[in-house]
Amino acid sequence: MSHPHPELGPPPPLAEGALRIVALGGLGEIGRNMTVLEHAGRLLVIDCGVLFPEDTQPGVDLILPDFSYLDGRLEDIEAIVLTHGHEDHIGAVPYLLRLRGDIPIAGSQLTLAFLEAKLAEFRLDSLTMEVAAGQTERFGPFECEFVAVNHSIPDALAVAVRTAAGTVLHTGDFKMDQLPLDGRLTDLRAFARLGEAGVDLFMVDSTNAEVPGFVAPEREIAPVLDVVFAAATGRIVVASFSSHVHRVQQVVDAAARHGRRVAFVGRSMVRNMTIAGALGYLTVPPGVLIEQKLAGSMPDDEIVLMCTGSQGEPMAALARIATKTHQRISVGPDDTVILASSLIPGNENAVYRVINGLTRLGAKVVHGGNAKVHVSGHASAGELLYCYNIVRPRNVMPVHGEDRHLVANAALAVLTGVPAQNVVVAQDGVVIDLADGLARVVGAVPCGYVYVDGSSVGGITEAELKDRRILGEEGFISIFAVVDTATGRVLAGPHIQARGFAEADEVFDEILPQVAAAIEGATVGGAADVHQLQQEVRRVVGKWVSSQLGRRPLIVPVIVEA
Repeated sequence: MSHPHPELGPPPPLAEGALRIVALGGLGEIGRNMTVLEHAGRLLVIDCGVLFPEDTQPGVDLILPDFSYLDGRLEDIEAIVLTHGHEDHIGAVPYLLRLRGDIPIAGSQLTLAFLEAKLAEFRLDSLTMEVAAGQTERFGPFECEFVAVNHSIPDALAVAVRTAAGTVLHTGDFKMDQLPLDGRLTDLRAFARLGEAGVDLFMVDSTNAEVPGFVAPEREIAPVLDVVFAAATGRIVVASFSSHVHRVQQVVDAAARHGRRVAFVGRSMVRNMTIAGALGYLTVPPGVLIEQKLAGSMPDDEIVLMCTGSQGEPMAALARIATKTHQRISVGPDDTVILASSLIPGNENAVYRVINGLTRLGAKVVHGGNAKVHVSGHASAGELLYCYNIVRPRNVMPVHGEDRHLVANAALAVLTGVPAQNVVVAQDGVVIDLADGLARVVGAVPCGYVYVDGSSVGGITEAELKDRRILGEEGFISIFAVVDTATGRVLAGPHIQARGFAEADEVFDEILPQVAAAIEGATVGGAADVHQLQQEVRRVVGKWVSSQLGRRPLIVPVIVEA
């Protein structure tokens, strides 16, 4: 298997007739999925999603793919092809369209509807092309055939990209539920037909590659919901992804069976379910759906609140309910809260924090750890093995997963007979060329995290995030002094202000003479530069705080020249 290495240099120019594949996100992580295909001087983008921040990235709202690879080549993009409407596949499209607004975008009906609602919030227009399973469209040198796949959102598509260099089959996110709620199966006949014609590179969803067997059918959720609804005596609050139409449908159906009415809570939940209902993907029995503002006036045992926040997002409805900061909704001992989603890696602490908060308030919390209230939308190992045996690809590139998922998926491919040297395990930014029927790593391009922080895009660096972490964990000290740099005399100060310390401010009086002496000594020694004086102050204070208080705070010296 080909593995990325830090020593990989820039890739050579693409050979004539070859196809280049560069993932700008989605490899080694669950999120910000984006792959760029290059052939005959033209580019095709598959998906353009966001990654949600972890606790180690304080203040960050979203993480984008690194578009720097496209610098100077935006006009070469033939189209963006979207596999489905989840945020980790469409959420970064507005940011790419800010760079070039007339890129054609192809996707299914529901995918484009979710995207267009998002673009309206950004006040962006788009050139969209609605496509359906079985349809084939040409974008420059790329001929794209769209294939139905089953996922945790309706209207998901795989895409087969045919070029003169060979055929790439990208599964998108998929599973093989044989009893899907909407009757839309993963089209294995199309996979087999493509395999018979020859798939030169199979790019396969890896999320559940470590999980043996098969994903349970969505239909198994309904009986569990019935049991929970029947036992509930107060209000029921259900948290799910705002785009999980199938799960919302099951909750709506359960509410109707048990004589309850449903209110959607949260802007994205209301927006997405309004779209899904208008397009016929969500069916709500008459009289079941009510406005959230009416829910407070109804008996608790007649209400279901369908909200966002299943991943512990601090600003989502469920987290605010758990911290008693939601303006309209509270829970108590008679209420039941259902977390109807899987736990995305990296969100464990946030989710358990919300569960503990809800439990502390007396609510009964039902989640994947104690009841079968969710099934995954991603194929497990058994399903992946079937796909490899059906498609029989010449080369395999696992996608959509952390490192352990990618490696597990690669091992499955090898088990089915794909030569180990034809299985490419790559990281974001690693460049793979498909030429003469073989996929090989040929180099790497810069591919870092691009942070969205409020209105700032890309302005936050790892150094600033480190400062934020230090501020949160170790505290903050500022030192102010006015210095005559000609004589070295300290004319005012030094004054110290500290934040985030249990000790009183007086504890820092001990260090003030040392700071003054350090400033005067550095000036006498010829270090009259303000920056050098600040560095000396930072060194002295840092050493003292570390030895005396056992802390390593963020230290900001301010030296004013007189």
